[in-house]
Amino acid sequence: MRAVVVPSHGDSSAMEVTEVPDPVPGPGEVLVEVAASGVNFIDVYHREGRYPLPPPRVVGSEGAGTVSAVGDGVTDIVVGDRVGWVNILGSYAEKAVIPAARAIVLPGGVSPEVAAAVLLQGLTTHYLTHSTHEIRQGDDVLVHAAAGGMGLLLTQVAKLRGARVLGTVSTAEKEKLARAAGADEVFGYDGFAECVKDLTGSGVHVVYDGVGAATFEGSLASLRPRGLLALYGAASGPVPPFDLQRLNQAGGLFVTRPSLGWYTSTREELLARADELFGWVASGALKVHVSQRYPLEDVRRAHDDLEARRTTGKVLLIP
Repeated sequence: MRAVVVPSHGDSSAMEVTEVPDPVPGPGEVLVEVAASGVNFIDVYHREGRYPLPPPRVVGSEGAGTVSAVGDGVTDIVVGDRVGWVNILGSYAEKAVIPAARAIVLPGGVSPEVAAAVLLQGLTTHYLTHSTHEIRQGDDVLVHAAAGGMGLLLTQVAKLRGARVLGTVSTAEKEKLARAAGADEVFGYDGFAECVKDLTGSGVHVVYDGVGAATFEGSLASLRPRGLLALYGAASGPVPPFDLQRLNQAGGLFVTRPSLGWYTSTREELLARADELFGWVASGALKVHVSQRYPLEDVRRAHDDLEARRTTGKVLLIP
């Protein structure tokens, strides 16, 4: 089969599309014919070595497709089931082996392409808005990169929960997308903390920040006393070392660095979040925006476009 392999860490040129042996499911695993793979910043971090994984390795950690074989001991998934997954390496390929305990059977109204587009970012949105900070009616929320894949989902779910959403974007076209998703106020990154304070008076209850170093200081300055900064990513680079006493001086603030694995640590929690997510998608309450689809051969361009912020919504690889 064809797969995207990283022989050594580096920029997008480190990725190679090559022939590798077909994987075989072991006990407790299923083999999936991959219909689509999600492209995410965590894939960039794996490629760069920021999240160190020993190369060579097939990259990609999100996908969906149809089960073509099952290993010994698998009883609740059968050949022909359509499944999706997150946080399982090896998704940038024509076939992938997935632990059955982490495979999510797709409901009838959700296609594999939609699942690959929404699972990682949708589950992340769910835990951020329901667990990291449980949004309540009337909360003020700041969403960075509001026209990106995460930003569009965060905006929609925050509105479903009754929040007023403020969003940052980098272009006028992205502003239109953010407003179409429901953002109440949208502005650029320059001086965004001042915009937040002008609009809210005291600041927002929570900032959802996947940008990292470039926005961290402004995100802190955007919070009201006892507000929470949820730093769920670092697209612009990691945040430098930070003196925690500053949180006290700024109003007893909270900062957390969550990740999906801690919020889907059991199969029950994974499926509960996925069920609600797919319910929103099937009902039309949550719109999934796929901006670009790339063939496997164009994986380098997909990463380059994602890192350069030339994308909006979700980016997919189609094997």
